[in-house]
Amino acid sequence: MTKRTVATAVIGATTLLFLLPMSAAEAAQCGNGPAGFEGWKREFSAEAQGKGVGQAAISALMQTSYASATIAADRGQRSFSLTLDQFLAKRGATTIVAKGRQLKQSQAALFASIEQRYGVPPGPLIAIWGMETGFGSQRGNQNMLSSIATLAYDCRRPEFFTDQLYAALKLIDRGVLTGATRGSMHGEVGQTQFMPKNILAYGTGNLEVAANALNSTANFLKSHGWRAGAGYQPGEPNFAAIEAWNAAGVYQKAIALMGRQIDQGGGAAAAR
Repeated sequence: MTKRTVATAVIGATTLLFLLPMSAAEAAQCGNGPAGFEGWKREFSAEAQGKGVGQAAISALMQTSYASATIAADRGQRSFSLTLDQFLAKRGATTIVAKGRQLKQSQAALFASIEQRYGVPPGPLIAIWGMETGFGSQRGNQNMLSSIATLAYDCRRPEFFTDQLYAALKLIDRGVLTGATRGSMHGEVGQTQFMPKNILAYGTGNLEVAANALNSTANFLKSHGWRAGAGYQPGEPNFAAIEAWNAAGVYQKAIALMGRQIDQGGGAAAAR
């Protein structure tokens, strides 16, 4: 390659850098501790503004704090490595099934309307509701935006949580969420614990209201292939929709099992 060719190549490459949108190298860099979080927020906010995120959401993002508790929780998810019986015991399956059967009866009209609209029976919805928040009693008290921003900054899974952060900022701009919204350790909110991207895609109303959250959960399941009247145990057609809800195999089996026990009634919670 001649000197002239080299020079031309360098000029061309430099020009390309100016023409391209912000590259991965220029994007806000991830970190593994709180030291770089404030600088990351400034860089990310500039990127977000360039992508059309509004001032309300940017202001909320700049007020977030590094969520050490979220990082600790993200590193310590040991329950998903338990056996199914251990997981059921740890998560209080007997209580969930017993309470779930009561709710199926006391809110029969609600569950009938959901099943008519989405084809999802009460059992798996109630099992998810009980598993996620103890039927709304344990929805988390972490700052939602701080949790998600921290995980987007953290180097473990930045791509996944960057998408969630952009969704959260969009929801703040729309007035659906605020910078003060509280949720669980990974930024999940509402009665059945929706992440921001799923709120955008499947949310129906205020998810702190049980009826809205249950409709939204059924909407999610239907959108992931749920077929009315088909089975939802492992190996049956609708189990794939439960798999889409949560990636942990032991969680999926627990929801299918408890859902069946709630729908069928009778028998011990640990029965197969």
